[in-house]
Amino acid sequence: MVVNVFILLLLVPLAVSADQDAFVGVNIGTALSDMPNPTQVAILLKSQQIRHVRLYDADPAMLFALSGTGIHVTVTVPNQQLLAVGQSNATAANWVSRNILPYISTTNITAVSVGSEVLTTIPNAATVLVSAMKFIHSALIAAGLNSRIKVSTVHSSSIILDSFPPSQAFFNRTVEPVMTQLLEFLRSTGSYLMLNVYPYYDYMKSNGVIPLDYALFRPLPPEKEAVDLNTLLHYTNVFDAVVDAAYFAMLYLNYTNIPVVVTESGWPSKGDPSEPDATLDNANTYNSNLIRHVLNNTGTPKHPGVAVSTYIYELYNEDMRTGLVSEKNWGLFEADGRPVYVLHLMDSGSVLANDTGGETYCVAKGDADKKMLQAALDWACGPGKVNCSMMLQGESCYEPDTVAAHATYAFDAYYHRMAMADGTCDFNGVATVTTTDPSHDGCTFPGSAGSGNNGTFNNGTTTSLAPSSNSTTSGSPLLFDSVSFSKLVGVLLWSSAFL
Repeated sequence: MVVNVFILLLLVPLAVSADQDAFVGVNIGTALSDMPNPTQVAILLKSQQIRHVRLYDADPAMLFALSGTGIHVTVTVPNQQLLAVGQSNATAANWVSRNILPYISTTNITAVSVGSEVLTTIPNAATVLVSAMKFIHSALIAAGLNSRIKVSTVHSSSIILDSFPPSQAFFNRTVEPVMTQLLEFLRSTGSYLMLNVYPYYDYMKSNGVIPLDYALFRPLPPEKEAVDLNTLLHYTNVFDAVVDAAYFAMLYLNYTNIPVVVTESGWPSKGDPSEPDATLDNANTYNSNLIRHVLNNTGTPKHPGVAVSTYIYELYNEDMRTGLVSEKNWGLFEADGRPVYVLHLMDSGSVLANDTGGETYCVAKGDADKKMLQAALDWACGPGKVNCSMMLQGESCYEPDTVAAHATYAFDAYYHRMAMADGTCDFNGVATVTTTDPSHDGCTFPGSAGSGNNGTFNNGTTTSLAPSSNSTTSGSPLLFDSVSFSKLVGVLLWSSAFL
């Protein structure tokens, strides 16, 4: 059974060992001509219950917007700053002082990536990479933050040669001396190997050798599975093979206890004529199957049941990126908050999601006091900046001409304008969330599938949150707090309660 799910990020913690939980996060790129401001980004993240994000820098406005959300944040020392940081302990300490310390009391920064794909994009900086990591770590120790914030660096999977069979994989000999030092640092600090894994590119470069189904996590008959003849391990997808290749490459250098976190993975939803498999359906299939694979405690053939936490690339389509059409189309959302596609999540016929499809609505409570309803209606159509023209006499949502009916339209319009964020469906206790579409006759509500405005917010518009009571009532999607996966059959959202 296939379920269409609008809630696009699913981050239910799954216990796979005493000290490690699987999660799916998202990368936040900013190469958009109409990039939402940080507050809008935070609203979208919260409305989707996204609990892990990776930034490509340490943007102060974004870190400030994420304060108080509980979202786990990985920040990055940009490559252009790497040489300076790697050559001076004082420069590294200054970087931590400017980019970590002002925010750490309210923003949940949990990792620092020192550069990104340094060994493959700026090999001249390889000699200072580990020094830069050590200097950043020393600055965190001085600040008493080393146990809270891990330090690592993101690698392209291309540093691994001969990735199939995985048991024969090894790191590129030119970077092996650096990798040995780097792995020793990760082991000694309890950190993890950050790796970008892109089955899409592996598939494209294979010239037909890699089947599309194998790249997309589609089920394969046993005879189609790839077998590592050295270990007799069976591989049903490219993702697992690349991750295990990283494990074996580390083993080749005598490192066995360093976990892998996949910092980027995804599939483009659109491509140029030379990229026929960059389609909405394939992007949907890959990311849906990836989410399920990570969160159902599958692990990899080499390490079954061990988490391979993964960040999906990426939150938004980035229209300003150069290169092939696919470069602009890796996002889950458009800039205005509309989903690029709706994920399909399934597992052997068992429903793995609440079929809300994002179709939650904010309506007036049936027993609400009319005076309080009128006051909330006035606020929504005034300070709340809802377009209430559809409720004027002669317009499609004028009938029925009651305070409750008009308030319901205004409440729902505000709720969806604010991307269904926490606290935006309360209105001093006179509103509540429902999954029943209140649209009627010719009056289509903003959250309705036919409105073309499902779960969006207006870029460039600053609004205050709707008036709410001191209670914890909110209009957020269903939340799940640290529940085992076996109890979540039928309840798979890109969501979980903030810790």
